[in-house]
Amino acid sequence: MSGENSFDILNRIFIAKKQQKIEDIKGYTMKYGNIVENGQIIDEVLVSYFKAPKSYTTENMCEINSHGGNIIVKKILEICLKNGAELAEPGEFTKRAFLNGRIDLLQAESVIDVINAKSEREAKTGIKQLEGMLSKKIADIKQDILDVMVNIEVAIDYPEYDVEEVTNQQIVEMLDKVEPKLQALEKSFDNGKIIKEGIKTAIIGKPNVGKSSLLNAILKEDRAIVTEYEGTTRDTIEEFVTIGGIPLKLIDTAGIREAKDEVEKIGIVKSREMAKEADLIIAIFDSTKELTAEDIDILELIKNKKSIIILNKIDLPTVLDENNSLLKKYSSNIIKMSALNQEGIEQIEENIIKLFNFNDINFDNETVITNVRHKNLITKAIENIKKTREIIENQMPVDMIAIFIKNILENLGNITGDIVEENIINEIFSKFCLGK
Repeated sequence: MSGENSFDILNRIFIAKKQQKIEDIKGYTMKYGNIVENGQIIDEVLVSYFKAPKSYTTENMCEINSHGGNIIVKKILEICLKNGAELAEPGEFTKRAFLNGRIDLLQAESVIDVINAKSEREAKTGIKQLEGMLSKKIADIKQDILDVMVNIEVAIDYPEYDVEEVTNQQIVEMLDKVEPKLQALEKSFDNGKIIKEGIKTAIIGKPNVGKSSLLNAILKEDRAIVTEYEGTTRDTIEEFVTIGGIPLKLIDTAGIREAKDEVEKIGIVKSREMAKEADLIIAIFDSTKELTAEDIDILELIKNKKSIIILNKIDLPTVLDENNSLLKKYSSNIIKMSALNQEGIEQIEENIIKLFNFNDINFDNETVITNVRHKNLITKAIENIKKTREIIENQMPVDMIAIFIKNILENLGNITGDIVEENIINEIFSKFCLGK
């Protein structure tokens, strides 16, 4: 419970073994006792006390730690509600922490990123943002702008002092300082998107070349049905796996060939769509057979895409190898493997890490944008910088320049929540679970 009356409600339902007045209980301490209703013990509990302003929400807070089990927990919740508590809205605790000034909006959003993290690197990035590393970078950039805004306001309010030329030079110097910082943050979203959403990886090929076997081998579990019959996979199968600390969204697709029926036709259309949308394509071929027109069609799908060509079934006599000139024309990453014997899996993982430069990215020290809302606002700020430069070049008055500089500040303020509309705040916190 959090709020002004949380301790009053607690006193009605909790009897500590060692009674103390609330003003004598220190924050960050626990007390042992019983939750009671009408003199009857409901459960034996530990209660944590957090006193304002030193709590998650900056309000008086308490946490009731009961025995597990839905019946007891539900009963204690009912007793709290009967005595004046109200159910929290999604994200209400973190929302109160934001509204009460303990964290900014960017930090609040990082809470949900930590909760939903699918990899260790994503969790680390969320924690860095929760600690305020990105907030500090945004604040430093805003301060650079505000330092110049003082002179702009002077030029507007006291035009008789003719400081406009000097002010314009200061504005250009400030833009030259600020723009590269924002561009670096904008560019970091390419890596941030991978950290947060994973690499969308489509496994494509003709029927019965080993796509589902490859999926199972990478996942190290029998996720997809594997049979000797062609066309077993009719729809896409999607699974997440972590490679080098980065999540891969693996998509096993229907075999691409001339469709035998309407259902298979729909699956093949979907396979082609997945290949177009994918960040990475793993095209798999049967190394025991020569390339066919259908194989060439599949190779065309990986043109100008990050790709890996797999020559499967090397446990059998082969006719295709990595020196095939046609294959080399489409991709420089050609790996021989046996999905059946799980031979070559490590090479695939090494190639993926190399393709996306994972080892070249210092995730521990770099500030990375993972939130598309933040990225879009930074892009808008950069656009306003460019407009500011155009206005200065066209020798427009300083009050016109001030409008676009204020727009830059507004874009950055929307990231941290200094300037943000209520509907955006509500939308952000609606994504949280009730417990946060």
